[in-house]
Amino acid sequence: MPSQIASVVASDKDTEILSIPRDTMPANTPNQHQHQEGNAPRNTDPYTTLSRREQTVIIILLNAAMLISPLTATIYLPLLPILSVHFHTSSQAINLTITIYIIFQALSPLLLATPSDFFGRRPIFLGTLTLYTLSSLGLALNQSNYPALLVLRALQSLGASAVIPLSYGAVADFCVTERRGKMLGRMMAAANLGTCFGPILGGWIASASGGYKWAFRALCMFGGIMLSALVLFLPETARNVVGNGSVPDSSWNQPLWILLRGRWRRKLQVGSRATANRNHSNAAESFYAAGEPTGAQAHRVFKIKSPLAVAKVLCCKDALLSIWIQSSYYAAGYCIQASIPATYSSTPYSFDELQVGLAYIPGAVGVILSFYTTSTFIDRNYRSKAAKIGFTIDKVKGDDLQNFPIEVARFRWAGILSSLCLCTMVGYGWSIERHAHVAVPLILQFLFSFWSNWLIQASSVLLVDVFPETPSIAATAGSMSRCVMAAIGIAVLQPLIDSIGRGWFFTMLGLISGLGGIGAVFTLRRWGMAWRNLRRVGNANPTAEGTEK
Repeated sequence: MPSQIASVVASDKDTEILSIPRDTMPANTPNQHQHQEGNAPRNTDPYTTLSRREQTVIIILLNAAMLISPLTATIYLPLLPILSVHFHTSSQAINLTITIYIIFQALSPLLLATPSDFFGRRPIFLGTLTLYTLSSLGLALNQSNYPALLVLRALQSLGASAVIPLSYGAVADFCVTERRGKMLGRMMAAANLGTCFGPILGGWIASASGGYKWAFRALCMFGGIMLSALVLFLPETARNVVGNGSVPDSSWNQPLWILLRGRWRRKLQVGSRATANRNHSNAAESFYAAGEPTGAQAHRVFKIKSPLAVAKVLCCKDALLSIWIQSSYYAAGYCIQASIPATYSSTPYSFDELQVGLAYIPGAVGVILSFYTTSTFIDRNYRSKAAKIGFTIDKVKGDDLQNFPIEVARFRWAGILSSLCLCTMVGYGWSIERHAHVAVPLILQFLFSFWSNWLIQASSVLLVDVFPETPSIAATAGSMSRCVMAAIGIAVLQPLIDSIGRGWFFTMLGLISGLGGIGAVFTLRRWGMAWRNLRRVGNANPTAEGTEK
């Protein structure tokens, strides 16, 4: 696979970049505005210079990398009894490692993904994966030190959890709005394969090896493989660093295959006297042959934006409503997943450990199918709305959404889906409470996952759409909020079930997420575009008073 990726990218570069003369190299600066303001002429540069082949390579790499976070979170669950015995501690103490993981899952995007909009995606990607691989190795080597287990699990979460918002930001760097829903949907579907197979894989490893270490060894090996693949093939995409891809970054931040290819070419050229005084007029040829940027050099912005940037996103009305939609449904789904062991291991179902693990499959399949199928419909809704209002979609330079009701396009049918989610959640709770046939709650798990993740995906894509200049910060705000909401849901899950029962608990959860989702969708469709444009005017004129921030 690496050689195939290298050949694809190499042939693409040879045919598309090496033909650019030095005096016509684009001189885009990293801070060039990518949108229109006032009566300024529209930028004629393409949205990205990456070819479809190069984009495909990046998407393949990101899809694989996004497996890390859900796989790491779920492969751990079947290991809890074994860890309790091995570390000579209580189940409550082992459960604390899950709490630590969720806390750092919320903090990781805030600390690591935010600088990627300014330093670039590639350095942050490589740094987080290095941290993840080393911490997984430490967990595999840890003998019986419980404090070390807590610390290493926190570091593992810190390294794994930034991958998803980083990937969202990378896609927004080169994918035009018209194709973004499909791209992000397929990436999230790939990521949820980890959620589907994580518990099964963890249980199989634990039963086959009789311990927990091979689970951490497997995660370490997977992290090392992904780190090597990104070092070799992942280019820099951040628009603050490389613009639309026409501004080459520093040689240290280039994919390793480019540098190795350049050294090989230099050896051939040094050994040939005929090329000793070769002409340097072709700037792109010089860059890819020598592995050094000789054209317009990107000026890296060595300034970490304050973590309060995420808080500023949360203070925007339209962003807050989008985040509420995805966070409330994410937390509701997490509560279903967390309740599965106690639900199905007790009477009347009395599942064993393997059957409990298999009970996760309907929900995971619903998530995967939802992301694969609904991503196409989300983009189709976008094109349908554009055709209805006479808006011309620009697949080359990207669309200016200033006068386009993107909130309406992304949330088509969302009210109906929110109502279906409400009914499904209530039905799930009472089917468990009344001891219905096991097929009933399992089917309802599938349906809730399918419908709710349509809304999660639509709101996640919208959040990136309305913050085109800082997509990783926006995705970080969403990721952090989802983790916080999930942590709150898990904290109140068992006490409320013990107090009011599963039927009323999931009814309450369905009403909060369903009615809240319906209200948020209606409000965004009605006023979202106006709020977005007020914020844009305020950003262009920071001294204006009374501007919506």
